Amino acid sequence: MLTARSCLLTTARAAAGLQASSAVRSKHTLPDLPYDYNALEPVISAEIMQLHHSKHHATYVNNLNVAEEKLQEAVAKNDVSSVIGLHGALKFNGGGHLNHSIFWQNLCPGGSGEPEGALLEAINRDFGSFQNMKDKLSASTVAVQGSGWGWLGFNKASGKLQIAACANQDPLEATTGLVPLFGIDVWEHAYYLQYKNVRPDYVKAIFQVANWNDVAARFSAAGGK
Repeated sequence: MLTARSCLLTTARAAAGLQASSAVRSKHTLPDLPYDYNALEPVISAEIMQLHHSKHHATYVNNLNVAEEKLQEAVAKNDVSSVIGLHGALKFNGGGHLNHSIFWQNLCPGGSGEPEGALLEAINRDFGSFQNMKDKLSASTVAVQGSGWGWLGFNKASGKLQIAACANQDPLEATTGLVPLFGIDVWEHAYYLQYKNVRPDYVKAIFQVANWNDVAARFSAAGGK
């Protein structure tokens, strides 16, 4: 099992990779995972990770690029009806790409241990304890009807952490204003091959591979303290 130091390195490599790719690409691309497909076992199987990343996330990326090309064409033609009609595809596939890009970095082999520093202080302040936060996030996530995401987010206006749930691939910040810090994917493709219909077991287990170093970095970048 890898150590918390390994999780720190995972977070740094992932951030560097995203910065490098965003500087040179004109289209969205599927980000590399900062670990092997089998690295999160036994919490998440290699089979699930490979399908989830190389098939599902890749589909969101491809469809987002297609939708943006169509949008560019519609704008050039001043075709307002087509621009409006593309909203659903942009939101769904754009959200899928954003959500998963965060999700992969929110996880690391063996987990990073419990939160520390300013993030832990904020969790204790806003939820009473780390366990209370996990309980509330778990309950909200398990209760998502159909497919969606459970999130720990940061409210810049109030300066507080909040828990929220989003349907389908709705991106947290664009739909609620909260900055996404830690997300749990509860689309069935994220867990069904391993956990079947027992979503609560999957949600409980995923905290074992949570990368709180990545969450802390997102909290700091959002202005949290």
